[in-house]
Amino acid sequence: MTNPETDTDNTRDLVLVRRFDAPCDLVFRAWTDPKALVQWCGPHGFKAVGDRLEAWPGGRHRACLIAPDGEEHWVGGKYLEVEPPHRLVFTHAWELATGENSPQTVVTITFRDSDGGTEMTFRQSGFDSASSLKGHEDGWSQSLERLSFFLGTRSEGPDHA
Repeated sequence: MTNPETDTDNTRDLVLVRRFDAPCDLVFRAWTDPKALVQWCGPHGFKAVGDRLEAWPGGRHRACLIAPDGEEHWVGGKYLEVEPPHRLVFTHAWELATGENSPQTVVTITFRDSDGGTEMTFRQSGFDSASSLKGHEDGWSQSLERLSFFLGTRSEGPDHA
């Protein structure tokens, strides 16, 4: 039996790996503290505004990324797993102008101690198209650059697993 919230199509997975010169608990908290998340989430030039962040299994998240031209991009989902400070799993879907949501993907982030810092592996699974995967790759790569600055550290590759 399949589960749309956890089953993935590996041919359309986005995987980004970063190493931060910061401890796991700090990097994990940057993903789960609403005040921290809005400081770095979104591509360059975008502003993030949090609406809801309930970082526990079954909790919901919702935020708006505001483009430099003022266009709003709302995104939300549900937390499936929260294991501080080593693992986050949540669903991710954009709210469309039609009132519907984009196809749902699943984001899995693992945080591992690495030489006094953190190796973070980000995997987003279940894209419905190669163009959607590419757009998310660009956006998340820029967000992770901003996360590195937020943490006051530099991140190191490899970029893709």
